[in-house]
Amino acid sequence: MGVFYETIPKSLVPWILEQKMLWVGSAPLSGDGHINISPKGGQYFGIIDERTFWFMDLTGSGVETTAHLRELGNGRIVVMFMAFEGPARILRIWGKGSVLENGSKDYDDFVRDRSVKTLPGSRSIILVDVHQVATSCGFSVPFYDFKAFRPTLNEFFEKKEKAYLNGKADESMDKYWAYKSQLSIDGLPGMKRGYEYAQKHKIAPLKKMVGPYAPKAPRTSDAMSPIYLVFVALLSFVMGAAITLTLVSPGIVQRIQEGQKVF
Repeated sequence: MGVFYETIPKSLVPWILEQKMLWVGSAPLSGDGHINISPKGGQYFGIIDERTFWFMDLTGSGVETTAHLRELGNGRIVVMFMAFEGPARILRIWGKGSVLENGSKDYDDFVRDRSVKTLPGSRSIILVDVHQVATSCGFSVPFYDFKAFRPTLNEFFEKKEKAYLNGKADESMDKYWAYKSQLSIDGLPGMKRGYEYAQKHKIAPLKKMVGPYAPKAPRTSDAMSPIYLVFVALLSFVMGAAITLTLVSPGIVQRIQEGQKVF
């Protein structure tokens, strides 16, 4: 049976911090955009207080979470944990996420103040303002034995960083982010560093989708659809009319309705 909370219960904090992986879900605002679920492995997450959760976003071929959270008016995110050993349990954390990108003051302050160990492939810290937490039974989740964390990703970016520091400019993380992390699969801007580097050096983004659902051109995070513009115009007209009627005296309104001269 599911139980809901407005904050992260203290009784569940030790269990959360013991988990070896989590899943992150996000989506763009557009109805034809694509929902994303990302598995995160490793011990790169933490709880600041009952209303604040964080996890480290490591570099990969996609940048969906960052793009969705940075989309104007978005920020929706859900994080899920599952028990693979011991008592069955599923836990979800919903909230509004923000991106502290590697290289920014917010990122530097966070990792310093929280003594967070960063990695060459660290792309950002995702900060989640929690507004709902839920647990459910998880009885259908199978048992699994944990063996070890995969070292491949960390080793890849450690070698890349070492090569860059030794003078190989093509091995820079900014160039890698420009190619793979500047746009989401729907064409939304992802990493600012990657996007800005790509614009400056004219680096085309990795083509991530094929067929009719592939975006025809990059979208901007603050772009407005024609339907949205019509809706805004209509809403502005209605609000203007309401304000006018509020300020005009009842007598003038009656004369207008009867077709009489107002002045």
